[in-house]
Parts: sequence; structure tokens; C-alpha cells
Amino acid sequence: MNLPTPVLVLGLALAVLPAARAAESYPPNPDSQRHDGVPAGEQIKFTFDTSRIFPGTTRNVTVYVPKQYDPAKPACVYVNQDGVQWNAPVVFDNLIAAGAMPVTIAVFSTPGVVKTATPAAALDRFNRSLEYDGLGDAYARFLLEELLPAVETKATADGRAIHLSHDGNDRAIGGSSSGAIAAFTAAWERPDAFTRVFTAIGTFVGLRGGNDYPTLIRKVEPKPLRVFLQDGSSDQNIYGGDWWMANQEMERALTYAGYEVNHAWGTGAHSGAQGNAIFPDVMRWLWKDWPQPVKAALLKSDRVGKIVIPGEGWKELIVNQPPTSALAANARGEVFGFGGISRVISSSTFNVGIDGKIVPKPKGFGFAGAGITAAAFGPDNRLYSNFMTPVGDGIDAVEEGGSTSSIIIAPNNQDPKFQLFRPALVLAHNGNLYAASGHQVLLVKPTGDISKEGEDEPAAGGLALSSDQSLLYLSEADSHWVDSYTIKADGTLANKQRYFWLHAPDTADNSGAAGMCVDRGGSLYVATAMGLQVCDQAGRVNCILPLPGNAKPTSVCFGGANFDTLFVACGDKVFLRKLNAHGANGWDTPTKPAAPQL
Repeated sequence: MNLPTPVLVLGLALAVLPAARAAESYPPNPDSQRHDGVPAGEQIKFTFDTSRIFPGTTRNVTVYVPKQYDPAKPACVYVNQDGVQWNAPVVFDNLIAAGAMPVTIAVFSTPGVVKTATPAAALDRFNRSLEYDGLGDAYARFLLEELLPAVETKATADGRAIHLSHDGNDRAIGGSSSGAIAAFTAAWERPDAFTRVFTAIGTFVGLRGGNDYPTLIRKVEPKPLRVFLQDGSSDQNIYGGDWWMANQEMERALTYAGYEVNHAWGTGAHSGAQGNAIFPDVMRWLWKDWPQPVKAALLKSDRVGKIVIPGEGWKELIVNQPPTSALAANARGEVFGFGGISRVISSSTFNVGIDGKIVPKPKGFGFAGAGITAAAFGPDNRLYSNFMTPVGDGIDAVEEGGSTSSIIIAPNNQDPKFQLFRPALVLAHNGNLYAASGHQVLLVKPTGDISKEGEDEPAAGGLALSSDQSLLYLSEADSHWVDSYTIKADGTLANKQRYFWLHAPDTADNSGAAGMCVDRGGSLYVATAMGLQVCDQAGRVNCILPLPGNAKPTSVCFGGANFDTLFVACGDKVFLRKLNAHGANGWDTPTKPAAPQL
């Protein structure tokens, strides 16, 4: 991809590739040098030492404000880790004056340091690797909730107040080495806040999990990001990984996933020489066609693109609803939601018809017991749900007209063999009901017979049946596994295997797996802390669909007239999305999927 400048970044990269050129050498970029007649921006410096996200840290901050800045109009933003790099203030003076980038206020921050009380006897605690190399949203939250608001309390020498745009399309972020992965992570976690990213000699290696990015980029539904990468073939190859190969992996992953990505490869070591040379051209490319929005990738991924329909994103169905802990769809495709997690909280119920309209108090299922945390329709079209009362814990079977019959499984919660608290449950087409609670799986047959399956089972987050109903799946609430059991002819379970491997957030010790459902093609949809992880029958995560605002899903089901709409409960919100997939329901005729591509 060519850059719209007199000097092409790709041309620069090619110019330094011959092996005969031993020393790293790049011609100076004219826009990195001060131009006559170009007004110079102001630099405001201060110390920031009131972070709650990184407590006790102190850091130095430099804020560049261009001469052209008008406080009546919020300025675009550029954030850079490790302080001022690449002679950026001069570059911005030149590019803003030339109209090659918008009026932009830049924030340059050093990493946090926790000062020791005894400098003569002890070292400070250096937060750079923690803040920059780690995955997760902590650094993005630090920028958005703490540092940038602090910048907006400042003013220029001539009294201009600092007003920053809060639109992610107006924000870029960059850095070098660990600062580069920090820049990418901030944008990856919050593409609503940063859409334009420059990474130089990026540390996408195994220091704190950065080596996972090439895999995650390929699996996670594409985000609206424009990314420029730079590295050299003589970059470091040490205990944490090979920087040169890691950056090429990043470029290949971004290209595979359909991102707008550009790069400059050189022969240099772990230095800023090439970054200095190309920085003006990179800024031109990142800001090209602004204010047109940076668009999400074009779904080139063969896995994400298989189930996602272009233009069909997540839609917010319900907000500020009491937390929904269970979703269930009946044979008509109507979806019911239930909430409440204790005996003293009544269930909150809503119903979504196949026309997409919400019925706040649906007739017949308006109250199916207190503290519902699991619900499913059976082949008899009755709604089965758990209940928790002082009398005992059990399962209700509710007719649409309201008639209820109950199975008391744990009278007064005294029987440890059949304890039922916050279970997951699923029903097969033959009427067999499987309930998981605590560390056990229960089989309840249509005759009312109850048996305990297995010994010392993991705490369950959710249950689902394979589309052919030959397997039972159980998501482990405290790990990154989903277990697979064979269902024998008599309904009992055998051949337990930790089978589906889920991705877990860098900041968590488990995947946060909860509710699950299956489509007719055999794919398993698991509600996790990273969004919906979609697995093939071989147990591999093929793609990840994040929820708006990185909301954490807890329950999921297919509904709608054709069962091609996915409903997801995330606390007090419920989202829906039409997919190129159709749900396989437990009460329906089992369907044999195609064999997975191994």
C-alpha cells in the first residue's frame, strides 16, 4: 500500500533491505526538521501522581498544543507512551500547517514509577512492563478515566482551555517497543476511543502474553482499527521471543482478518532509527481521509465470516432490566428471560415475540418461582426452571396456561447428594433433563427418577447438548475448559473429557464461561468474559464475538421465527443479533452435523 506522500514508506523499507548495507541508515525526513514560517506549538509539562488504577505511581506528562488550536472546537488527540519520541512536536507543527493531519493535541507520558521511601537503600518500583506489556483494559482505562481527563484540566500560556475530542475516530495512539504493544492494546480494548495505531519495534512477544495477539486477531470479530507496524530484521531475539518474527506475524494476522494495515520493514536492530525516519509519513497515512471514519475490517476471516452477516451487528434489546440470569426459547421462537439469584428475590420475566416486540409480563410464565437461574423448554412445550424456597430446591415444569408441577430435589438443602443451587439445565428431545449444580450432574427422567452422574464434577457455568444429542457439554465455571460427556442409550453419561479449550482474559484466572447453546452445524456458543466464543466440534475456538462495550455475557440462546437470531443476556442488558446460523434446540429432532475440518 502506497502512502500519499513524496516519500513512500514501503519504498524506504525496500531501500534498506540489501545485505550489503551493514549499518542501519535512513535519510532524514524533511518534515522532522523545523520549517521556516511554520508556527510552533506550545508544550505544557506536569506530573501526574493520583492514579487509582496504578496506585502510587508518578509519571511525567508533556502536552503538545498546536498554534492553530481553537478551544471552541475539541481537538483530535494523539497519545504516545515513553514520553516525547520521533521529534513529534516538530512533525506535528509541519503536518498540521500543511493540512496533512487535523489540528491535534498530543499527550506524551512516561510510564509509572512507584517511588521508594528510602532511595539510598531501595529501588523504585518500575511499572513499565506491567502497564505496557500486559494485555487487558487497565492501561486503556488509565488513559480514558484518569490521564486524559487530567489533561483537560490544563490550559495554555495564553489561557486556552484544553478540550479533547472523545470520538475514537479523532484519536490516534503510538509507541515504541513495549510502548507499541501498549498502544495496540489500548486500541484493541477500546476501539471506540482509539482507531489509529502506530507501533514501532513492537513487543508482541511472550513477556506478559503479547504473543497471543496474532491468534486473537484472527479469531475476534474485526474492529474499526487502522494499524501501521515497523520493525527491522536485526531486532532482538531473546528469552521472551523473536521481535522480528512476532511483528511479521502481527502483520499477517491483521491482513488475514481484513484490517487496514501497512508496514515498513527494515534491517535495523531494536532502535528508533527507522521509526524516526518514517514517523511523518506514518502520521499522514493514519490520518488520511480524516474525518471519514476508520471502518471495521471486511470479514475476510474464513471463520468469523462464516457466521456473521455483514451489516447485521448487535442490537440492544433491553437495558436497565433487573439482571437476567436465564434465557429460553420455545418452539415458536419466542424468547423468555428470567432473573433473580436468591430465595428472597422474585424472578423478573420478559418475553420477546417472533416479531421482536417485548411483552413485559407474558401470560402463563409471569412467575415460575423465585430465584430462577436456569430455564429451558422441554419437548412437551413446558418451561422447566429451577426454584429455591425454604421448603427445598428443585425444578418446576410450567404449562403455558400457568399450571405447575414440581420436582423437589433437595429438601431444605440438607441432602448433599442432590444439592441444587444456581444450576444449569437442558432437556433432550426424549424428555431427559440434565441439571448441573455445585459439583454434580443430575439426570432427571420423564418418569421422575433421579440419578447422579459422575463423581466430583466441576462447578458448572452452563450446559448444552450437541446438535445430534449424542454429547452433553458442561462449561467449567472456574477454568478455561468445557467438558464433553457421551450420552448412553439409557441417558446416563460416560467418557468425560475436558474437551473445548477456551480463551481467558489476561487479567483473569479462568474464561468466565457461563451459558451455552449450539447451532445445527454443530458449533458451540459459549458465553465468556471475552464475549461469545464459538467452537467447532473438535473443541477449538474458531471465532470470538465481543459484545458492545465489552459487556460480559452470562446466558445465550437462539430464537426468532427461524432460530437464526442470537439472544445474549449481559447483566441488566439483553442484546440480539441475526447470524448465518440456526439454533439446535434440545426439544427438537436431533440433527447430525458435518464432520469438523481436522
